[in-house]
Amino acid sequence: MTDPVAPSGPLLGYRVLELCSTIAGPACTRLLADFGAEVIKVEPIEGDSVRNLGYHEGETSLYASSILRNKQAVSIDIRTPRGLELVRQLAKQCDVVVENFRPGTLERLGLGYEVLRADNPGIVLVRITGYGQTGPYASKAGYGAICEATAGVRHLTGDPDRPPSRVGLATTDYLTSVYAAYGAALALLQREKTGLGQVVDAALYEGAYSMMEAIVPAYDRLKIVPTRTGSRLQSTAPNNLYIGSDGNYVLITAINDKVFRRLAEVMGTPHLADDERFATVRARATNIDAIDAEVAAWASQHPARKIQEMLDDAGVPVSNVNTVADIFEDPHFKARDMLVSVPHPELDHLTMTGVTPKLSDTPGVIHRAGPALGEDTASVLGKLLGIGAQELASLVEQGVVGVRPVPHTDTQP
Repeated sequence: MTDPVAPSGPLLGYRVLELCSTIAGPACTRLLADFGAEVIKVEPIEGDSVRNLGYHEGETSLYASSILRNKQAVSIDIRTPRGLELVRQLAKQCDVVVENFRPGTLERLGLGYEVLRADNPGIVLVRITGYGQTGPYASKAGYGAICEATAGVRHLTGDPDRPPSRVGLATTDYLTSVYAAYGAALALLQREKTGLGQVVDAALYEGAYSMMEAIVPAYDRLKIVPTRTGSRLQSTAPNNLYIGSDGNYVLITAINDKVFRRLAEVMGTPHLADDERFATVRARATNIDAIDAEVAAWASQHPARKIQEMLDDAGVPVSNVNTVADIFEDPHFKARDMLVSVPHPELDHLTMTGVTPKLSDTPGVIHRAGPALGEDTASVLGKLLGIGAQELASLVEQGVVGVRPVPHTDTQP
């Protein structure tokens, strides 16, 4: 089991207030928390919906234990005047506020950027929405999967003879969370020069749309509207899934000419690298079916693991298609600290994905599993706002805040 460690990283000393739910917002602040930021997550009395997603062991949310890691959990009902006042007071003492309400919601609550900036000119407000703060779609509801359809990504996902498919993960939420965290870091860097904060506007559809970088100029100049290619990738070959003799899949990518020549040599068909149909990147893209047939025929003669060994030795990008069970047995994930055992108060310990990226001098760490709902309400409100146990108990009784455990009334802070 990993021993408890102290927060560390380049964001140590920065304080972040999270007013977010579900995935993209909490994932953004988790990135900041992994690298040392003090993240205070404010969630409703009933809890963030992310606590109900994914798998549970008993009453413990395994997903929340990871995506809420390194944070402090404070329960406040911001629909109450006193709750709003508490959040505004917390924001005064923070460097960054991250929210993912629909545009206009924060303003209607009385917590818009102009209010936050008046209290704290250096505040950075990170806003994560489906379609951004402006434009005709700004008020639309949008989850990551919905925004993939808007951005053209869903049209390209799946097999050509079937309806558009999806990746079985929240890819756009996580991609947008990275853009949002990057924007927060950029805004903090700029604040070092000016002393002033700013707004970071991160839209899910734009996170998805950024993956269309190769497609947009091709349509502009050539009016090409590509469609689904299954396990292939547009205009590159060989770059596909192939089935080994044991029925398992292996992914092989030999895009550039030197790598393709190495693949051809391992296949025992070095002449393919000089065949005019396959000699160049463009030629192979034009003759995808033919080169895929050659590679598939060779792959069918060997077990998938053997294919990976042979191509690894030759320097050809290759991988078996791992399951999560395979990953838990993979020595590379362990060597790179991507399977981290974290102490957990209910489960003894829990394995989580590791911190990424790796920084040589100021690496991030996992110092705490995601807290229970309201676990840090008393400590945060006491430390930052001077609210003692008696006042806290009154706020709990009024339904303004939630705590775990419910405090006993006394007269001392």
